[in-house]
Amino acid sequence: MNSQRINYAIVRHLILKDWYLNRLVILGSLPVGLGALAIVLTGERGLAGAFNANILRKANEFLRERRAKKLSLVPVGKKGRDSLKRAGFQFAAEYVNVLAKVEFSIAREIAGLVSDLYVKDEIDAVYLIFSEFKTVMTANLKVEKLLPVEPEHAQPNQESGKKAAEQPESRIDYIYEQPVEKLLAALLPKYIEAQLLRAMLESSAAEYAARMAAMESATRNAGEVIQALTLHMNKVRQAAITKEIIEIVSGASHGA
Repeated sequence: MNSQRINYAIVRHLILKDWYLNRLVILGSLPVGLGALAIVLTGERGLAGAFNANILRKANEFLRERRAKKLSLVPVGKKGRDSLKRAGFQFAAEYVNVLAKVEFSIAREIAGLVSDLYVKDEIDAVYLIFSEFKTVMTANLKVEKLLPVEPEHAQPNQESGKKAAEQPESRIDYIYEQPVEKLLAALLPKYIEAQLLRAMLESSAAEYAARMAAMESATRNAGEVIQALTLHMNKVRQAAITKEIIEIVSGASHGA
């Protein structure tokens, strides 16, 4: 596995994640009960350990919990597309061969599809199911609600948690230079695009890391097998040589 490729994926992921953690969120919602859209991001190829299996298991758990609700799927990645198609799911769209080299144009195209379905009231919620990159050795399976956007609340630490819980939640009334509806119309599509691009970069980096770990494990296991077979071959050869020596000595003693 090329370490330069995974380093490039990690750098791109970290740059966008830093922006994401400092973003400004404007909220919007639709009536509940229309249906939901799940975007499932998996790998394009195998040989990545349990990377794809874990994401698909998480996706199946999510789908089983919402089986009573109308669901549409958008698989991103060949492995997820093939598995979900065999399971009989219907797709609103599908994207394959797009995660090996993540492009913003693909994220914008998916965001456009999501926005159209959401604005036309065909869905009332959008979820992202993907593997979040943590380190080269670990990843975190996530189900994130993309729409409607919900406010993020800071988690209190153990020391000040009780005190913070007793205090009422403060709400800041921002003053906007443009009407809120106009700002929302401009910022919400960009927010969706950035969220999708972030998830794609996370998934791509996690896949490269999983594949590198799987290849290292396979190389190590192959070395152990080669060592065991070499030892066995040496034992068999030594046994054959010993047997031939015994036969020669026995024949010489009988001839004498």
